[in-house]
Amino acid sequence: MLALMVTAQNEADSVQHLDEVVVTSKLTFREVIPSQQLSGEQLERLSTHSVADALRYFSGLQLKDYGGVGGIKTVNIRSMGSHHLGIYYDGIELGNAQNGQIDLGQFSLDNVEEVTLYNGQKSAIFQTASDFGNAGSVYIRTRRPHFNYGENHHLKISAKYGSSDMVRLSGLYEHRLTENLSTSVSAGFLNASGKYKFRYHRVNIDGSTAWDTTAVRQNGDIHAERIEANMLGNIQQGYWYLKGYLYNSERGIPGAIVNNVWRRGERQWDLNTFAQGQWQKSFTDRFSSRVMAKYAYYRTHYVNNDSTQLPVDNTYYQQEFYATTSNVYEILRNWSVSLSYDLRWNKLNANSYQFAYPTRWSHLVSAATAIDCPKVKMQGSILASYIKDHTRTGGSQPSVTRWTPAFFVSVYPLSGRWLSLRTFVKKSFRMPTFNDLYYTDVGNAALKPETATQYDAGLVISKTWTNGIIRHVKLQADGYYNTVRDKIVAYPKGQQFRWTMLNLGRVHITGTDVEAEADVEVMKGLVVTGRVQYTYQDARDVTDPATPYYRDQIPYIPWHSGSAIIGASYHGWSLHYSFIYAGERYSEQENIIYNHVQPWYTNDISLMYAFQYHKAKCKATLEVNNLLSQDYDVIVNYPMPKRNYALTLSIEY
Repeated sequence: MLALMVTAQNEADSVQHLDEVVVTSKLTFREVIPSQQLSGEQLERLSTHSVADALRYFSGLQLKDYGGVGGIKTVNIRSMGSHHLGIYYDGIELGNAQNGQIDLGQFSLDNVEEVTLYNGQKSAIFQTASDFGNAGSVYIRTRRPHFNYGENHHLKISAKYGSSDMVRLSGLYEHRLTENLSTSVSAGFLNASGKYKFRYHRVNIDGSTAWDTTAVRQNGDIHAERIEANMLGNIQQGYWYLKGYLYNSERGIPGAIVNNVWRRGERQWDLNTFAQGQWQKSFTDRFSSRVMAKYAYYRTHYVNNDSTQLPVDNTYYQQEFYATTSNVYEILRNWSVSLSYDLRWNKLNANSYQFAYPTRWSHLVSAATAIDCPKVKMQGSILASYIKDHTRTGGSQPSVTRWTPAFFVSVYPLSGRWLSLRTFVKKSFRMPTFNDLYYTDVGNAALKPETATQYDAGLVISKTWTNGIIRHVKLQADGYYNTVRDKIVAYPKGQQFRWTMLNLGRVHITGTDVEAEADVEVMKGLVVTGRVQYTYQDARDVTDPATPYYRDQIPYIPWHSGSAIIGASYHGWSLHYSFIYAGERYSEQENIIYNHVQPWYTNDISLMYAFQYHKAKCKATLEVNNLLSQDYDVIVNYPMPKRNYALTLSIEY
């Protein structure tokens, strides 16, 4: 970032200040496929607490929410599974080699500036090798210090109180040390009892009532602290940053409501820490290079004291080291190439009996090229992956080598580039997790990686006007066909509590994503914004014609889903309404009436007032979530909260 001051030649004592200018390499932004995006301002207007809450408003994603403030939340992209979705935090992927699941409920939006979703991959070629390896990616970008002329520090504090005895405190301090060096510290605290009323209602096939009662959700409490420190610097034709992150929590795990059982004895303690850094520089107008590194340490302590089950008290220790270098070169004005290499090391220890103590080495090399012409953009890439596991008990495992290509093209048939037609085809894979391979009495060391192939075609219409009532309109629609082969599934071995992992799955997925947004200035000072998205997905299990669920819809994938956001702003006041819908689906592989799950929907509303008090910018927000107090489950037998409230106050200097 560069602050410019210009001194007039005829007035030596007159200094004029220009707005801040952001200088970036033109090689960085050569995207072929547009993304879905929610900015910090949009996120602030929604009734969202975590990254998982924000992702509900993206098309093509399905969220698994196990209920309450502290409930685990994972996300699935276009029915291919959560393991095929990469989650990136300030440019570096979040990892979990143990089970492949990233609990997005652990990542608060207090310090997040932007959340972006890419299907296929982020189609700028100046990126790490791992960026080319996922079927889709979510990029979380945290706030970076931004100082106006004469400013050297910022302070932002906020407090939220809501239903389920929720108290959420957060603070952010930013300080400019020099013109080219700044720091920031962000911290958050969350405490909640997790208690909320719910209705447990089940009917028999003949329509008679099997269960119908109202109770209070138990064992959903959470206590969590988060702290994040950053140091950012500018260098000639580049920049660098260092980040340290710590998240510590204790939570109860509210189990499924079955057989009239309302309590569970499960608890979990998480300590997630990592340190990461990035250095980027443009050596010439044609060549840029980037280096990133990360070390992460995760500790998970799980206890199950439920008297109806065998007692469990296990602790898992994960370590990860990651290093990458990315390089891009512009051969001609409209033609660039890139080369990237990633090294990743994962290790898992535990106090479990006969644990395998696995270690994984991953080497990834990518080569990509992009052509940017007035009427067409094209990008092609190929990723080579070499992965090798070692275990303390079983020696080394067979190595895995995969080549995964991708090709993207976007055409602009009309002048002004307000209409674009796009298509891509991509192959990707995901390795079995340590739990899939080595978990006692479950793992199968001979598992093959899952392979996914994606085909996509779509269009984007985007227009902006400086005058008139309608200021901005955007419509994008995509049709796609995906296949997943060698899908990893769990099957019983014939004895209770003993399962095995097998490569038996094959899934064919056909879908459509549609998203539209518009900004309308009804009158001076009154702006109305709207955003609507719709998803259709037909995801069929085509593994074995002999099975009763052959060609049935796979579990928890609704045929129809969507969301809508409408907001109005007028002189410091903002009113926002959001709606989320998930259609009928099935909870198990067989699409029979016993497994049928009814559609659910929620209505949320928030009212915000922003005002200035001396030099402080103040905001007060009242949220009412699940306005109509609907009874619904995202996951069967994990009831979600009925109507709930939250009040937030924030002050920024």
